[in-house]
Amino acid sequence: MSAAAKVLIVDDEPHIVVALEFLLAREGFVLEKAYDGLQAIERAQVFLPDIMVLDVMMPGMDGFEVARRIRNNPALEHTKIVFLTAKGAPRDKETGYANGAEYYLIKPFDNEVFVQTILEIMAYG
Repeated sequence: MSAAAKVLIVDDEPHIVVALEFLLAREGFVLEKAYDGLQAIERAQVFLPDIMVLDVMMPGMDGFEVARRIRNNPALEHTKIVFLTAKGAPRDKETGYANGAEYYLIKPFDNEVFVQTILEIMAYG
């Protein structure tokens, strides 16, 4: 993994953001965070993340819409999207993948599985 790999963490629950920051900082990622969908898009356009860890249920704009907008932005076409959400029904997963996600993980999540998923994305694209 490149030590300079950039991850944008997007979740409206501050304790989840803190936990993900802790896990990813240990691995040497450069981190940015956002707490809602609009903020996520604004930060992504400046930060140009390699990976976006994205919640689905957020105020204002849900994660599915954020993913659609990221996928339609040529400056962010390289950004990998990992949904990390409590919405675990098969239909939700289908929607996530249909909107451009590379991975769809369910909360509550296993720390090691989460970190391994992010490391694998960076290793294999």
